[in-house]
Amino acid sequence: MADRRDIHNSDQPVLCQSCEARHNGMCGVLEPSELLALSKITRVIRHEAGAELASEAQPVDSYANVMRGVVKLTKTLEDGRQQIVGLQFAPDFLGRLYTKESAVTAEAASDVDLCRVPRAALERLMSENPALEHRLMQQTLRELDEARDWMVTLGRKTASEKVASFLYLIATHLDPSHEGEAIRHFDLPLTRSDIADFLGLTLETVSRQLSKLRADKVIAITGNRHVDVMDMARLKSRCG
Repeated sequence: MADRRDIHNSDQPVLCQSCEARHNGMCGVLEPSELLALSKITRVIRHEAGAELASEAQPVDSYANVMRGVVKLTKTLEDGRQQIVGLQFAPDFLGRLYTKESAVTAEAASDVDLCRVPRAALERLMSENPALEHRLMQQTLRELDEARDWMVTLGRKTASEKVASFLYLIATHLDPSHEGEAIRHFDLPLTRSDIADFLGLTLETVSRQLSKLRADKVIAITGNRHVDVMDMARLKSRCG
């Protein structure tokens, strides 16, 4: 497990001292005085799984950093059908900068902690701090690169490779304190139906591929949602 960094640093605001997400998020480039100023206008809010965090076409009045948990992003067609278009993890930035309306619906896939900041305040701070603007641009480009990689998964990989890739995505993104290192024990943040939607597969196919990974002793599943990765190298190799 990665060491938690400077969580007891008295130079940091109390709000920030226990936040592992900030090191690689937008707050990682801020000085203690800037963190203090920002902490005075931010709110940490916990949302239960299933809560709507932002609605498609809703006016944007605040942004947020994901501190813990998984956020599900969806788009809705005119006939009401929905498609999961992305997942966000700590320390991802929730919201699209400089836009008036949300382009997606954001929902808490698991219990989620968000650090919310008013839109006007953050945009003003960005105009005064090039390093912050640069960090947010880096985060945006990283998410774009990951979205392109996921397009390859959806467009070219087999069903077994898609399911393995999904599990590996969760293992490497769920816990910000591990900084990209894979974790071996986690609860699936999506139902099997949502996993099928996200991967462009049927529910039966997802269940079959999970059962195959379990039979091959790559993973173990308890209670339908808890996953223990028995062999991370084999799981990664199954991603294609």
